Amino acid sequence: MKRRKNYGAIDNFRLAAALLIVAIHTAPLSVFSETADFLVTYCAGRVAVPFFLMVTGFFVLAPYQKSVGRGQEREQAAWQKAGKFLRKTAGLYGVCILLYLPVKAYAKQWSGSIGGWLKEIFFDGTFYHLWYLPAVLLGCLLLIGMMHVSSPLAISLVTFLLYVVGTAGDSYYLLVSQVPALKALYEGVFAISSYTRNGIFFAPLFLWMGVLAANGRLELPAKKAATGFLISMAGMLAEGLLTFGMEWQKHNSMYLMLVPTMFFLFELLLSVELDSFGLVRDLSMCIYIIHPICIILVRGVAGALDMEGLMVKQTLVHYLLVCVSSLIVSFAAAKGMQWAAIWYQGIARLRKKA
Repeated sequence: MKRRKNYGAIDNFRLAAALLIVAIHTAPLSVFSETADFLVTYCAGRVAVPFFLMVTGFFVLAPYQKSVGRGQEREQAAWQKAGKFLRKTAGLYGVCILLYLPVKAYAKQWSGSIGGWLKEIFFDGTFYHLWYLPAVLLGCLLLIGMMHVSSPLAISLVTFLLYVVGTAGDSYYLLVSQVPALKALYEGVFAISSYTRNGIFFAPLFLWMGVLAANGRLELPAKKAATGFLISMAGMLAEGLLTFGMEWQKHNSMYLMLVPTMFFLFELLLSVELDSFGLVRDLSMCIYIIHPICIILVRGVAGALDMEGLMVKQTLVHYLLVCVSSLIVSFAAAKGMQWAAIWYQGIARLRKKA
């Protein structure tokens, strides 16, 4: 990995990214301007999920990629770290599935077939925000396999081509679907996965970019990274306005300019030295998991108090209330996990002494 003094900026941006994900699900600026909300939330805010994917690539997959072909012992040690992450993520996904079963029942979102359940579990996620977990698992497994049979250049080309195919089925779908062969191709994809952001089209590229950020030789100074980020972000906003204005979008998770935007953003965060805010990793994860429940709770309280006009229809207030409630619940959960870990370690030490 690149030699950095600390990763405080990366850690702290996790919280900002988690709050951007909340914004994506609450449209905070829509009460003022649909265009402003689109640009801020559904263009600029789209950096959140790729950021988390790049973090995984940087800290989990990069050590594994560096170990491939450098001795069985070293490779096994790296696989233990990667395998631990995969097991933890799969376990977290299982917990989330169980957690949201009552919510699915409340929202009457039951799938009516085994095929529908399989589609949700392996691609779409069993609730609207959970698609990320199977996507990161599939992306990691794909890259780990490719690391053994492909060169870094080949992996870069394959993951980029997958992303381009996915983008054509996302922000550019209603344009490319005018070609009958391409429309038939994407209809086949959508029979398996509702959006191309799910599965293997979106996650592998940003996971791999995280690997390259860690193991590559390029290290941009803050000024150049910031300049590149601002130019790329401007390009992404223009691309978003174009595809939205031309009514090409099936969804708005994938833009071509998102790739350079994420490259420069990650380099910028790596170039900044900050102290990490305590609990931020667990806090951001908990916000991601529980914020849809907090959305339901805020709406429920608003209905009980007959204050939907302020607490729900005033979308910025709604967003802030969801953020505050998510932060409170997540802080309690993160503290609980911290205490549980300390308790578990204490028990383990006592068993060793015994």
